[in-house]
Amino acid sequence: MTPKRERYRAIVSSDWNECLAPCGPFDFISSTYPSLKPQLFEIFKEYTGNAITLSEATRRIGGLLPAPVTEEQMDAYLDEFFTTYKGVPELINWCLSRDILFMINTTGMQGYFQRVFEKGLMPKVPIISAHPMIRYPERGGSRCRWYDLLEIEDKAENTRAVVRAWEIPHDKIVLIGDSGGDGPHFRWGAKAGVFLVGSMTKGSLEIYCRKAGIPIHHRFGVSYSEGEERDLQKEMAFDFMELAVLMERWLAF
Repeated sequence: MTPKRERYRAIVSSDWNECLAPCGPFDFISSTYPSLKPQLFEIFKEYTGNAITLSEATRRIGGLLPAPVTEEQMDAYLDEFFTTYKGVPELINWCLSRDILFMINTTGMQGYFQRVFEKGLMPKVPIISAHPMIRYPERGGSRCRWYDLLEIEDKAENTRAVVRAWEIPHDKIVLIGDSGGDGPHFRWGAKAGVFLVGSMTKGSLEIYCRKAGIPIHHRFGVSYSEGEERDLQKEMAFDFMELAVLMERWLAF
């Protein structure tokens, strides 16, 4: 894929679920098929805790689904439940207005983001790396470029591909993640010498990074120990625009 030659001086590559938004990647499925919620939760815990691969997780989910989630069902879910953490849309706009490429890099589904952008629920980002298991036909021109993410290791592969394509130096890269599923992304980042941010950091990411000797440079929001239940009220009180001031320092602008 040959990118348009927009010029970016830095990049933020971030997970989405429970990192920029409080939702899980399969919430739209459990909203459509409520009886599947317990199984979906267990699958999510297993792959974010690095107990199973993402391909095994999607294989199991495919076996559970009685029918694909339609655009209409996705829209109904978004109309009722879509939200981000405070300041996330503003942070995305802040980055783009300063020629910082914002990349969403998630095990969530491409179809979710297609409908989010179509409905105007958040700013369109230039790059989405996400799973193609649920994807809808494109309508009209889209400035977003899609990268398939089939295994959690593809987060690093896709960030690396984008960095190469736009010739962004490693000291101008920020990675944001929350769970052990972001561990391989952080492992690559640590080797490359980029800035690593834990957002609503889970015990699974702390354990992964500790075992691998990976430094998390900054923790934002609530940090959890292994097995600790999330406190959504506390999470929603943090304003992601606080990261804008820090990014100016990290990226030496």
